[in-house]
Amino acid sequence: MKNKIYIFDTTLRDGEQVPGCQLNTVEKIEVAKALEELGVDVIEAGFPISSPGDFKSVVEVSKAVKEPIICALTRAVKGDIDSAVEALQFAKHKRIHTGIGASDVHIEYKFRSTREKILAQGVEAVKYAKKFIEDVEFYAEDAGRADNAYLAQMIEAVIDAGATVVNIPDTTGYCIPSEFGEKIAYLNAHVSNISKAIISVHCHNDLGMATANTIAAVQNGARQMQVTINGVGERAGNTSLEETVMIIKTRKDLNAYTNINTRKIYPTSRLISRLMRMPVQANKAIVGRNAFAHSSGIHQNGILKNKFTYEIMDPKNVGIKSSSLALTARSGRSALNHHLERLGHKLTPAELDIIYQKFLTLADKKKDINDDDLRFLMGEKNNDATIKMQLLEVICGTPLKAMATVQLSINGKDQTSTAGGNGPIDAAFKAVNQLVGKKVGLEEYLVQAITGGIDDIGKVHVQISHKGVSYYGFAADTDVITASVKAYIDGLNKII
Repeated sequence: MKNKIYIFDTTLRDGEQVPGCQLNTVEKIEVAKALEELGVDVIEAGFPISSPGDFKSVVEVSKAVKEPIICALTRAVKGDIDSAVEALQFAKHKRIHTGIGASDVHIEYKFRSTREKILAQGVEAVKYAKKFIEDVEFYAEDAGRADNAYLAQMIEAVIDAGATVVNIPDTTGYCIPSEFGEKIAYLNAHVSNISKAIISVHCHNDLGMATANTIAAVQNGARQMQVTINGVGERAGNTSLEETVMIIKTRKDLNAYTNINTRKIYPTSRLISRLMRMPVQANKAIVGRNAFAHSSGIHQNGILKNKFTYEIMDPKNVGIKSSSLALTARSGRSALNHHLERLGHKLTPAELDIIYQKFLTLADKKKDINDDDLRFLMGEKNNDATIKMQLLEVICGTPLKAMATVQLSINGKDQTSTAGGNGPIDAAFKAVNQLVGKKVGLEEYLVQAITGGIDDIGKVHVQISHKGVSYYGFAADTDVITASVKAYIDGLNKII
């Protein structure tokens, strides 16, 4: 029989601790509803005592969602617990997450206390929280570096006090998988009442092992994973929901399952990226834009014959429409022929050989080959629908409202439009949209400095969507606004 693994999502608490990624209450409600649709079992909505805003967010999230358990974080302090109880008053299913440090490093230097006093404080916190809410989760902070015998003593005591879930965090991301798995196995073997509680784990990614440590814990008896969307979180981040969930789904030998609707993973990832203004790295497992992209000729040939040769997951299972075969100088004849057939060209092997040599020459000059390049190779005329920027004028500053005038060449005809916006880039994009006349969503906008210095070249990457399909645009210029508009037009050309 498969073991159910509970998904405890802490995007709204630990994930929101990333500098510059704070969410307001309305945004937190939007995220909470998305997490409910995703199928998470527990939403850690915040740390109520930390600020009035966090308190309000826990209250409002409690009202907005009904299926998941709503959890509030506290320290092992009565005032914290009182605040959490009040904030959770509207939650249909509620949990208090309280705890204290378990490692000697924390006990000696953070609390300036003793093991005995810390143990007593943890037990008292659980007993106090239990007076108000039945479901109490206890965290033994920095358990990854804690002495196993003392940790077992602490866990046994808090379960006796009423803890329904015991959280074993690798707070600093210090552990390696074999070590962390052994720690969970040790608790299962040495805590006499461990069957009365669910073992949870909360791993950080300081050494890049959060996902591996979490799966090692599951293999040794943990039944709840604390995760965040896109792995966001303090310092190097938390265990990634998409990675751990898809490992369990893909690796049947783990004999486990979750209630996550995996087809909602990618849309939820995009939502978090947009609201937190934190782009997802291109090579991020599961949700990065290159996660299902293939450019090597050997790989592309295998994919065209059977996707299972180089894809262990169906992209549709995580909410991505399809994998992609990018054309570069590394691509082979199979991928080139695939794209040419898509554009309506049927070639004999001899014809393909000739075009392939021309393709390689062009691909060596360009980083990526697009459909217009393929049409050029086949002797077609330039695509008349190509959009080109002829003019860009921007007015912005304080207290001026940003205004942009854009002149584009569309179908060989020059057209001009002016629009206002929240800033110069927003205004310019709106002016472009007025001329193109397509409903386009901006999913990602990223600016990177190439060399450094005030005269640096800015490289802009945008991801836009049209009718449920994502398109990417790239451009570079010493003027970031010009680069942004060029990148946006590059994406629009791919749509057209």
